[in-house]
Parts: sequence; structure tokens; C-alpha cells
Amino acid sequence: MLKIKLQTAVSEGIYLPLMEEFYTIQGEGFHTGTAAYFIRIGGCDVGCHWCDVKESWDANLHPPTAIESIVGHAQNYADTIVITGGEPLMWNMQPLTQALKLAKFNIHIETSGAYAFTGIWDWVCLSPKKNKLPLPEAYDKANELKVIVYNKHDFIFAEEQAALVNENAILFLQPEWSKKEEMTPLIVDYVMQNPKWRVSLQTHKYLNIP
Repeated sequence: MLKIKLQTAVSEGIYLPLMEEFYTIQGEGFHTGTAAYFIRIGGCDVGCHWCDVKESWDANLHPPTAIESIVGHAQNYADTIVITGGEPLMWNMQPLTQALKLAKFNIHIETSGAYAFTGIWDWVCLSPKKNKLPLPEAYDKANELKVIVYNKHDFIFAEEQAALVNENAILFLQPEWSKKEEMTPLIVDYVMQNPKWRVSLQTHKYLNIP
């Protein structure tokens, strides 16, 4: 009975499969270099072969955690929360984000956009994946579009995705970490030829921080 109640609480978003939470510097995209408290939610079925947090995929590996506990931990740190995964929108984000808003946080999300939006968001980083494309609503909500470049075809994919996002979305190309030596020069050249794009780097990895 207790297990059933816990499963219900997770499905309602009152508890979430918390993988990790940590205070660090945002390493990617528009807010690079700013302090933020990261909340990583377990569970993802998008299945990117180059994912650097594959341990997040199986939600069952991560303990269901009460959102009050998550918010309580976050209050000791920065004003900005980044909710990431995994794919956080696999879960109902409304209870957590509502509680974070009551605690006066700015709330960002990093998402593939493959699931319906729930929650209250101040900033949406949409990082679309070929394996499971975003829902139409994700393109409308995106504040930034961040496309990971693993091979040359990803430039074509990036343009396809850029054609779908709203006109205010800021466009980023980011080299996949294991291909950074090969792809970064190509990205630099591409951005110089197509200045609507910006370069994003995983600066936290260069700084050797989480």
C-alpha cells in the first residue's frame, strides 16, 4: 500500500525521482557563467547515444523525493534554479515549480521538448533530439534553442529546428563533448557565415566543475 501511495505521489508530481542537486556555474547557452542551483530529475527515454548522464535514464534508480525537501535544499543557494535531467517533462512539474515560485526563485528548464509542458518557467532552453522530436508547443515556448553538433548533418537538423521556433528564440550551436576538437572549428565557421547563430560551449567541463 505504501508503494502504491508513493507511485501516486510521483505521478502527481508531489514526489520526484531526484538524481542529484548541486550549486554550480551554468556552463552552457545564454546564461553561461552565472550561478545556479541545478535539480536533476531522473527518467529519460529519448536515448541519445552521446548522452553524458546515461545514469539518469532509469527513473527507478533515483529515490522519490518530496518536493518540499527539494525546495528546502535549494533555499540555501542561488536565486536561479535550473531543472534538468534526464527529461524533466516526463513528470508533472507544476507542484515543484509552484513551490519554487512561492520561494521567489527564477526557474529555468533544460528539455528536449518531447513531452507536454507542465510547470511555471522563466526560461526554457529547448535542446531538440532527432530520436524524439519536440512537440509543437515546445517551439513556441523556447527562449533559446540549443542544438548539439555531433556530425555535419546536425547543421541541417539545426536549421530545420530553427525554422520552427518562435522569432525571439536565441539560437545556439554546441559541440558534443567527445567531438569538440573536430566540430568546434566547423561551428565557428558556420556561425561566422550564419550570424543568427551563437556558439555554446560546455564551459563547466573546461573549468572542471559540475
